[in-house]
Amino acid sequence: MTRRASVLGALACLTTAAGCGLPRPGPNKKEIFAGSVLNGGDAFVVTVNPRVTRATSVLPSFGFSSSFKNAGIVGSDTLSPGDVLGVTIFENVKDDPLLGNTGQRVSALTEVQVDGQGYIFIPYAGKIKAAGQTVDGLRQNITRKLDEQTPDPQITVTRLAGDGSSVTISGSVVAPGVYPIERPTRTLAAMLAKAGGVAIEPAVALVRVTRGGKTGKVWLKDLWSNPGLDIAMRPGDQIVIERDERRFTALGATGSQALVPFQSETLSAIEALATVGGLQTMAADPTGVFIFRNEPAEIANIVLGRKDLRGDQRIVYVLDLTRPNGMFEARDFLIRDGDTVYVTEAPYVQWNKTLSVLTGSAGAASSLDSLGSGS
Repeated sequence: MTRRASVLGALACLTTAAGCGLPRPGPNKKEIFAGSVLNGGDAFVVTVNPRVTRATSVLPSFGFSSSFKNAGIVGSDTLSPGDVLGVTIFENVKDDPLLGNTGQRVSALTEVQVDGQGYIFIPYAGKIKAAGQTVDGLRQNITRKLDEQTPDPQITVTRLAGDGSSVTISGSVVAPGVYPIERPTRTLAAMLAKAGGVAIEPAVALVRVTRGGKTGKVWLKDLWSNPGLDIAMRPGDQIVIERDERRFTALGATGSQALVPFQSETLSAIEALATVGGLQTMAADPTGVFIFRNEPAEIANIVLGRKDLRGDQRIVYVLDLTRPNGMFEARDFLIRDGDTVYVTEAPYVQWNKTLSVLTGSAGAASSLDSLGSGS
């Protein structure tokens, strides 16, 4: 009997320990509320309502500054440093032309490049400012310079290459590369079309433009829907198509536990849950949907009705999907980059686990009792 009593006592201790340390995905509702500031913890626990939803509905601020928006359309023949030109000069003299040999009335200057300061060099005309001029304007300037030395010269100027008036397109596009600014591609949307469009889902595509040390960024779908964002291109613009890098973490009694990328510009709590397979039917507590977030002080003060908070604040937002308006609140509450969406287990799940341990312990005790009696 002494051996049997000691075995049963050991099993009782194991059962008690199992009841206190059963496997689970994280804290339960009681433990989360116990960690609130009201109970001496370091996180504010806030129930989501329409006022909280409005205060926290903050989206990333993207757009182009006035310097981008106010830039006018560049003419397709406007010259820039780096452009390569072809200049042909027709002289009205036979015996002693200024540029050619005797009897040669036509002189062709091929691959005349506009230098870094925007000038070109024409024999007998000297350095002429080309950058910022149209092809026809440059032709007139060359004509005036040479007219003083050869009678009534006829000049043609052709833009052979557009290296100076070009933009670079890279990132998630079908055909990255360097593209000239031409008449059909003088705006951002047209230039992207020239590169074959984006190679990722348009809903998560961001368009970043860098010009002269300044950068602007917009959602691709906003570029499509808002003509005011279709900015004019400038020589040297760098266009990069990048994927939205925002993520949230799903934990607890959800369909999957993972680090999940955003699939659209906005993502509600109900959409976030749907993305990971919803709630586990046999395990989740629909009254215990929590969003853990480090909230900036300006938003935290509004949410909590205070003015004294400084720095980021730990806030746990609570959603109860069993309430009449719970689903609507979850549909309207926006998830932000870095959020943790956590769903607690239903209380009965822990009871089932405890009963399983007790049932298993009782079976083990019976077996040990039989062994003890047999000895």
